Order: sequence, then structure tokens, then C-alpha cells
Amino acid sequence: MGKKKPRPRRSFTPQFKSEIVELCRRGDRSVGQVAKDFDLTETAVRDWVRQAEVDAGERDGLTSGEREELAALRRENRRLREDVEVLKRATAFFATETR
Repeated sequence: MGKKKPRPRRSFTPQFKSEIVELCRRGDRSVGQVAKDFDLTETAVRDWVRQAEVDAGERDGLTSGEREELAALRRENRRLREDVEVLKRATAFFATETR
């Protein structure tokens, strides 16, 4: 038996995600059925529903805004650490040049 090819990564608009979440919240269909009807993974749909609950304050966790801010702060932190490394190397270089 051959392995299945992994599905290419797809991206969805926030509007599409919110519509899927709304379908799940109505209760007409299960999360699994909604995922199957729209050719989505059940895990992705469950994650979208969970994140919508966090954003609405119904569940504990980081809201979407907080997640974006955290990601931006981590990027900035990484860039600043790299800058400090460059400055350390430059300082060491010029310290040996002046001797």
C-alpha cells in the first residue's frame, strides 16, 4: 500500500473561518460533518471553533490579537538579539585592531 500524498497547505479568509464556526455553533451538524462537507480537516475546524470561543471570552487562552502581538514581539526580540550579536562581534574586532 502506497502512502497518501500530503495535502498542500491551504489558507482561508477570516470570513470563511467565521462562517464555518457559525455552522458548527448552530448545532445542525457535527464538527466532523461540517469539515467533511467543506473538504476541511476536522482538526482545523475544531481549532477555529476553539479560537472563536477564546476570542468571545467563553474559554481561557490567548485571543487572536494577543497571539499576533506575541508573534510580533518574538520577531522583534529575535532581531534585537541578532543585532546585539553583530555588535559584540564588531566590538571584539575593533578591540583587537586597536592593540
